[in-house]
Amino acid sequence: MAITLVNPEGLTKVDLYRQVSVATGSKLIYLAGQVAWDADGVTVGEGDFAAQVEQSYLNVGTALAEVGASFDNVVKLTVYLVDWTPDKMPLFAEGVARAAAKLGVTPAAPLTGVGVAALAAPDLLVEVEATAIID
Repeated sequence: MAITLVNPEGLTKVDLYRQVSVATGSKLIYLAGQVAWDADGVTVGEGDFAAQVEQSYLNVGTALAEVGASFDNVVKLTVYLVDWTPDKMPLFAEGVARAAAKLGVTPAAPLTGVGVAALAAPDLLVEVEATAIID
């Protein structure tokens, strides 16, 4: 299995991800959006944006591990962010960095961030969905 992450010349280079992912493999994995719930369905980091980003990414890691994958297999992330404003970017980056350190990875797959009015429960601030590929 090979995933090549690329930042093409002529496109903005973003620290958190690469613009293009080229993947080859035989099994495509689609994850449902993961939010900042622990295994008992309790919200982790209520009101704390960075903590919810971290927990959402950790939950993606848990879901991937269950099917024999990891962030190294992710080809695309979509992140839904409640009441998004650009001043939240440092908190987003902090949450991603904390999750990455715990998981021992550098999540760099292409990422689309979408500002939304609300998620499934009023205390949720972030939802992360992933697409991955494995052999």
